[in-house]
Amino acid sequence: MSEKTTHFGFQTVAEEAKQKKVAEVFSSVAQKYDVMNDLMSMGLHRLWKAFAIQVSGVRDGDRVLDVAGGTADLSLAFARKVGKRGQVWLTDINHAMLSRGRDRVVDAGHPLPVAQCNAERLPFPDDWFDCVTVAFGLRNMTHKDAALAEMRRVLRPGGRLLVLEFSRVWKPLSPLYDLYSFKILPWMGKKVANDADSYRYLAESIRMHPGQEELKALMEQAGLARVDYFNLSAGVVALHRGYKI
Repeated sequence: MSEKTTHFGFQTVAEEAKQKKVAEVFSSVAQKYDVMNDLMSMGLHRLWKAFAIQVSGVRDGDRVLDVAGGTADLSLAFARKVGKRGQVWLTDINHAMLSRGRDRVVDAGHPLPVAQCNAERLPFPDDWFDCVTVAFGLRNMTHKDAALAEMRRVLRPGGRLLVLEFSRVWKPLSPLYDLYSFKILPWMGKKVANDADSYRYLAESIRMHPGQEELKALMEQAGLARVDYFNLSAGVVALHRGYKI
């Protein structure tokens, strides 16, 4: 029987190898992750995340799950929204990234519950969270369909899933975006994080990730309803939203 394969950027790898390769990328960039986010997006990632918080509708007392939460940008913002009566879980599969996030939330005075876990097998009960978010993490997951189904499972009826992710840029901008992605971004990664390869993978993984309509269809296939999306920065990023009915 042939071994199942998937993509790691533009490479074809065995399914079981992808998780290890992705882990190596994020362990490598964890220390410079926040600095590089600001540099490579020119600070726009903060606006994209602020928009996701606004669209989420999260309010005082809600329960929120931040999947692939990394260095906790969204978790911290949600913690301020839900207040003392609410709860925000910060999760990530990568220990180095999760450690950075844990330290940030503690330093900010929000000692949130933290769990290292695989999004394809979430350790939470059914129908528990009012809102689940995944920001710039879905494209790194081996089985996106399984991860989306798990996120839907842990949502309460009426709860919503938000997926903030790189997407398909407006076509007239594609040549300029490609130049930036495949030339400037790896150069920046080398200079700042001493790691050109990880940022080359980032550019490749964006191209391999489903576009706006394809991701919408995936979310619907996972059982989410009323799925819509918002293009941000000419489609460089899209925010998808779906509900558990």
